[in-house]
Amino acid sequence: MNAYHSLNSIQNAIKAGEISCLSLTQSYIKNIDSNKNLNAFIEVFTDEAIQRARQIDKKIRNGTAGKLAGMVIGIKDNICFKNHKVTASSKILEGFESLYNATVVERILAEDAIILGRLNCDEFAMGSANENTIYGPTKNPVNTKKVTGGSSGGSAAAVAANLCLAALGSDTGGSIRQPASFCGTIGIKPTYSRVSRYGLIAFASSFDQIGPITNDIEDAAIILEVIAGSDKYDSTSSLKKVEQYSGRLKNNNPKRIAVISECLQKEGLDKEINLAIINQIEKLKQKGHQVEEVTFPYLDYLVPTYYVISTAEASSNLARFDGVHYGYRSEKSDNTESTYLITRTEGFGKEVQRRIMLGTFVLSAGYHDAYYTKAQKMRRIIQDKTKEILSEYDFILTPTTPKTAFDLGLEQKDPVVMYLEDIFTVLANLSGNPAISLPLNQHSNGLPFGTQLIAKPFHEKELLSFSRNLMNSL
Repeated sequence: MNAYHSLNSIQNAIKAGEISCLSLTQSYIKNIDSNKNLNAFIEVFTDEAIQRARQIDKKIRNGTAGKLAGMVIGIKDNICFKNHKVTASSKILEGFESLYNATVVERILAEDAIILGRLNCDEFAMGSANENTIYGPTKNPVNTKKVTGGSSGGSAAAVAANLCLAALGSDTGGSIRQPASFCGTIGIKPTYSRVSRYGLIAFASSFDQIGPITNDIEDAAIILEVIAGSDKYDSTSSLKKVEQYSGRLKNNNPKRIAVISECLQKEGLDKEINLAIINQIEKLKQKGHQVEEVTFPYLDYLVPTYYVISTAEASSNLARFDGVHYGYRSEKSDNTESTYLITRTEGFGKEVQRRIMLGTFVLSAGYHDAYYTKAQKMRRIIQDKTKEILSEYDFILTPTTPKTAFDLGLEQKDPVVMYLEDIFTVLANLSGNPAISLPLNQHSNGLPFGTQLIAKPFHEKELLSFSRNLMNSL
């Protein structure tokens, strides 16, 4: 069967009688089986997906199918799907089955998407390599000796390897865009509050957002159109009306684009990535866009600010996993205190433990004002500066990542080295702005790397439209 890279091509093929949802689903299941070495899917809902494909085929014949009919999609293992296991790739949730659907799951099912299975990720979405997982690391389909990026590495790898048409991931500090960059796919983080977080296992509640990973801009647009919007189960979700993103992506008007000069001058930025961004700037200028460098003096404060606040929120959010309510419980414990202590010690991986301890520290008496309060003040300064730049420009353009995908099993003695992989992506999470990574580039080492665009809050339509132009012209 042909490798389909867009929902439109699939739906046209179904109309032409060339394929059916059933044959398409079976083809993806076969691909997953042939690419087990990638370790992208940790569970495939084979029988259920095939049964649903038959149902969708019937709805297509009856003319009652939803707008996602023909879309076979995987979901990250921190998104709840009723009566299915969800573990956030952690031993602490071993054997747990969700009692309800995440709002995003409800919405894609209502539009007749076919959910194929659960995708590997870093434990509780904490990581930049998809190696912090009880299921073993996910391998990059472009080069299986390299990481996929994280934490939505399974989602990006599955889409890049044609194991499903699209995937849902979550982005707390770059966890959709960084793996999209490493694997050569499109990844979008919506405006904070644009998509309901109900049913997403929380890492850092003021940062987390669910978004799509695809090979096609139009697919990203239609998925976002379906999952976005207010939700009575998430009080932080925006009441702002969702625009029609799909089918309205043609906008060739000249844009004003800001390029953060500190990003291009950042020590550690790969020379080829730097040169590629400079070349893209020149091409944009030639096409009539206004592209100017701006200064952002807080670049070196982004990662420290993010990790102080996000670990504090993680410390609070992960307190519920205690061996008492649900999930894993150590058999070595013999009283309440030891149940908490031993269960959490055995159930959480080293990186999650590190972040819980750091978050607990910055919230503790005597250190709260010195770290957490100061980080929140810094976050406001970052938000104000971002708003100031975007009051004069339509988009901010940066590299998505400072480097291409690095080697699997690369042991970092200093975790800060790994944290700095988020240097360009974390800005959009701190400010709450929508951002996208586009697979516009290839390094001489054969690996892809992305270009990132950041837009004004709730300007996803403009972001997707301009991204489509870039994908077609650069």
